[in-house]
Amino acid sequence: MTESPELKTTPLTELHEQLGARMVPFAGYLMPVQFPLGVLGEHRHTRAKAGLFDVSHMGQLRIDRADAAARLETLVPGDILGLGAGRMRYTQFTDEIGGILDDLMVTNAGDHLFVVVNAACKDADTAHLRGTLGDAVTELPDRALLALQGPSAEAALAALAPEAAAMTFMTFRAMDVAGVPCLVTRSGYTGEDGYEISVPAADARRIAERLLAHPDVEAIGLGARDSLRLEAGLCLYGHDIDTTTSPVEAALTWSIGKRRREQGGFPGAARIQAEIAGGTARRRVGLRPEGRAPAREGAEITDADGQSIGRVTSGGFGPTVDGPVAMGYVESGFTGDASEVRLVVRGKPMPARVARLPFVTPGYKR
Repeated sequence: MTESPELKTTPLTELHEQLGARMVPFAGYLMPVQFPLGVLGEHRHTRAKAGLFDVSHMGQLRIDRADAAARLETLVPGDILGLGAGRMRYTQFTDEIGGILDDLMVTNAGDHLFVVVNAACKDADTAHLRGTLGDAVTELPDRALLALQGPSAEAALAALAPEAAAMTFMTFRAMDVAGVPCLVTRSGYTGEDGYEISVPAADARRIAERLLAHPDVEAIGLGARDSLRLEAGLCLYGHDIDTTTSPVEAALTWSIGKRRREQGGFPGAARIQAEIAGGTARRRVGLRPEGRAPAREGAEITDADGQSIGRVTSGGFGPTVDGPVAMGYVESGFTGDASEVRLVVRGKPMPARVARLPFVTPGYKR
């Protein structure tokens, strides 16, 4: 197994290398960027059948406290008190001026809250939570996290855990997968139907190998994970959202429930409520460049006269739509669907238009 004194590994690192993965540093971990199938093949396979992703670098946390939901609401704009048992919700940690410290998934697991945060932010997020919830917050470093995504995900997981088939999008169940106690959510970050499976680290390889034994399942790396989430119009923290963006600017207002919009009570509420009521000077949009040349992160966005109106935050080739796709922030006057803009690629302005997100139709099971 590849060793690095600086990089952490996951319980699946040896398996990745045996499967021929190209390993790269990512968020302090040694992670597979692609397997022999290649990024394009992995992307298409996930859309057509099912892909298995190692996301064990993400932070998994448990919060045990009677008032956990109420206290968590003082840190996020999401409606956590209204989250029923067995349900999960996407939200953000916001700062005092309404910027986004990180985005996260919160699950009501019945007797506790189960939280998943981004790998690069997990230490800061854990400290942030403990500042409000104290020792009720427990890190779960002895658990791995697998994401099984794609139209065949249900059949592949149900072969090992039949009750998984009855789950719907954004729900949670504790269940045995091939005899191993796991925490399963019907969720993911590809725009496809699928699951995220929290499994004891000691059993992660066995569960991964059982899933990979299904004829429709292939191992998928970070490269295809990124192109899949971009086609799905999903934000990547540190790129599409950060402390310089608010949830409203980021087109994430849908994640703020009506009660929270009205009552506030979270960091940056005054700004966010004002933006919901009166709009913002800029907003995240989808972009479809003409031709075949992709616009990458950092590319300037201009109007037809060459005046700067924003920047691309994520961009690349979309294999499913068979063309370049991007997301970025533009001034509010250019956020309408089909608005014509220019993307400056290698110093040359390329025609593009604002497009509705997501770029692909989601396959979630409702």
